[in-house]
Amino acid sequence: MTSLTRRQALSVAATLIAGAALQGCSTTSTDNGSGTKAITFLTFETPNLTPAYWDAAIKRVTDKNPDIKVTKLVAPTADGRTDYAKQLLQSGQFPDVMIAVSPAGFAEAGNLYAWQPEELKDFVYPTANPIKGKYFQLPANTQTIPPVYYNKKMFADAGITAPPTNWSELLDACAKLKASGVTPFVAGGGKDTFASSMILSGIVSVDVYGKTPDWLTQRRADKVKFSDPDFTAALAKFAELAQKGYIAKSDVSRDYAATEQAFLDGKGAMYPMGNWFAANADAKHPFDIDVFNFPTADGRLVVPAYTGGGMIVSAKAQNLDAAKRFALAFQLDKAQLDASVKADGLIPAIKGYTPPADTGAVYKAGYDLYQQAVSQNAVVHAFRWETADDGLLPGMANKVDAAAQDLITGRKTAAEAATYLDTEWAKAS
Repeated sequence: MTSLTRRQALSVAATLIAGAALQGCSTTSTDNGSGTKAITFLTFETPNLTPAYWDAAIKRVTDKNPDIKVTKLVAPTADGRTDYAKQLLQSGQFPDVMIAVSPAGFAEAGNLYAWQPEELKDFVYPTANPIKGKYFQLPANTQTIPPVYYNKKMFADAGITAPPTNWSELLDACAKLKASGVTPFVAGGGKDTFASSMILSGIVSVDVYGKTPDWLTQRRADKVKFSDPDFTAALAKFAELAQKGYIAKSDVSRDYAATEQAFLDGKGAMYPMGNWFAANADAKHPFDIDVFNFPTADGRLVVPAYTGGGMIVSAKAQNLDAAKRFALAFQLDKAQLDASVKADGLIPAIKGYTPPADTGAVYKAGYDLYQQAVSQNAVVHAFRWETADDGLLPGMANKVDAAAQDLITGRKTAAEAATYLDTEWAKAS
């Protein structure tokens, strides 16, 4: 969608008006009578990040900043938060603060505040995700995308004695799992289309970026294309998994929450997903779950990761100082960082931070895999998840998801998917 429906617009307006009425002030201006500063905050919800999580997170900040009053907005879907922010901008209701919303497009149009070096001094990677030399999103946490979570009992029952470390071993494990009556991979789609492209993201990251780390920067400069041999080969490897029945075609109709639950219900042996899944893996743990790095072709260590995902702030917020204070306080608070680790499996990219000692075994395993990759300089960008000048053009992530779904269902060959992506890229340019 590119604009709000009448019903959506009325719903958003009602939310904003109700919030303002409760606070006794406008959502974007200061109440001179009470001295409070009202801001709007766009969030999203997942099985990990529940309404209670966000309410507690907001309260932690406002308890320490009692002059700030927050109206929480929630994106209709977990993966649709950026599109929703676009809709709100078009309807004149752009939120003051947003989390995990891609800054691409918004920043170039002058809609976002550019964080200053002093404001980024507490972050491990203060120069992550530049857009035209400026930094619009707080680089708050690192996410590995995707490690592969797996059902240890299903592996053992299929005669798989160790997790695969290269592509040949992965295919062998898939064959054994299928022969034992188990679907090798759990995938998804539906309204949360990113769940369809997780495996593809892994293949492109380790094969293409592992060989050419700045591949997407080169794509932006038209030096490479999706139809070039390396990228098409990655698409073909993904298509092969579907052709061999290692991914079920019907999975593309299942949304993110149902996809996660399918793995927890034992409907597949492997679940390639961002490290945020570790939180629920540890919390629910219906069977022994472990994790391994997405396999490369030759077994070389390459770990895709994305650092960012933090707050962006509207450059036109009337209470800009309050919006910035809220964003920084939210991202740097130790209690909030601990909560994000336990609720969403994040790896906070904050100087001096260490995770709580009581984190679960699955989280610790994934955390150790990432630290090993950092120590060996083996971290690359996670394809599809970049949000800056070295990322996909605005709107292209959805096209990657669509191509992934077409490869799973067999509607497109690898060559056709590559041509489709090049065509859509030209339109986005």
